Amino acid sequence: MFIGNQLIAKLKPAFNSYDVWDSKLTGFILRVLPSGTMVYRCEYARGKRITLGKASVLTAAQARDRAKEILADVVKGHNPISKRNKAYTLKEFIEKEYAPWRRANRKRADEDIYRVKARFEAEFGREYLAAISPLLLDRWRSKRVTAGIKPITVNRDIAILKALLSKAEEWGIITANPLAKFKPAPVDSVAKVRYLSRDEETRLKRVLIARDENLKAARVRGNKWKKDRGYDLLPDLYQFASADHMTPMVLLSLNTGLRRGEIFNLRWKNVNFDRAMLTVVGDTAKSGKTRHLPLNAIAFQILKDWRAQSLQAELVFSSQNGNPFDNVKKAWASILEDAEIQSFRWHDMRHHFASKLVMAGVDLNTVRELLGHADIKMTLRYAHLAPEFKAKAVSKLVEAA
Repeated sequence: MFIGNQLIAKLKPAFNSYDVWDSKLTGFILRVLPSGTMVYRCEYARGKRITLGKASVLTAAQARDRAKEILADVVKGHNPISKRNKAYTLKEFIEKEYAPWRRANRKRADEDIYRVKARFEAEFGREYLAAISPLLLDRWRSKRVTAGIKPITVNRDIAILKALLSKAEEWGIITANPLAKFKPAPVDSVAKVRYLSRDEETRLKRVLIARDENLKAARVRGNKWKKDRGYDLLPDLYQFASADHMTPMVLLSLNTGLRRGEIFNLRWKNVNFDRAMLTVVGDTAKSGKTRHLPLNAIAFQILKDWRAQSLQAELVFSSQNGNPFDNVKKAWASILEDAEIQSFRWHDMRHHFASKLVMAGVDLNTVRELLGHADIKMTLRYAHLAPEFKAKAVSKLVEAA
């Protein structure tokens, strides 16, 4: 098929990416991505391709002319990859190619783009992509670890850089990812998983109850002050189960294992009270896949009670301006301090949920499905057995002796 404006207007995205080859210029290709983005490419040798640009930026005629130039260079004996590499430093590649693609195709794109720029631009921003060698990265890693950065954090940063270079390779901008064989630092991931002891869980719940009582009592005092001065009164919080969003958020997290972003973006239309089911839609899930979670009695009652306080809201938990929360750090830190709980992040409630399921004898595959993990290896990391549970298991050998 001849690649032109008429053909481009007719093409539709599919579940997987696909290529359209030009019928007049051998090696001239239009790649259609699942997102609907179309990219011109040129195959100058068997299996070797160069990305020319997006169809939204280049016309078909402009892309065809670029392809002709590349194919002409090959005939003259020039290596088009080497020629193109000289035009792309890491900084230029991020700004011109990677950042626009990431924003169009990935969740939390701005967060990842900021991370790769903040971590690597100062060190490698002026380096050509193919020149970012394992030796340079090893030196960078040593500096970070010496500065006190945890190896698991350094590994996450390196993973983003490797993914960036893999994309450059896929697009034909470099012949190979120079960091493809670079190995992450060993990390004892199981030892880092944190969950609440029974005593900590009890203290946490007591603090939540006390916090609600204090807020409700403060509202009563505030309304008395307003009444004495003739001001409009605020709703009496004693008519509700919770004084604000924190108690429902925390207890829902402990009983569903939802990620923080999934809690923040949860909508009432995705809560089915008739079936006691909660749906995490793909748009808000880290995996991009929709999953359905049954609600236990605690989670069901939490949502039912909270619904009575937010009848007009679309979001289950909305900030004062009606938008999703972006963090609850201050309130969460205060709750943990009052409960005398240390080294426990919001995300650790997800670990707690998984660990309790495993200790209750739930099989790992079911835990995996509830957590929304694509790989069982992730479940093994998050849903490890508690030491005291293992000790109880091995003690059975003594009982059987």
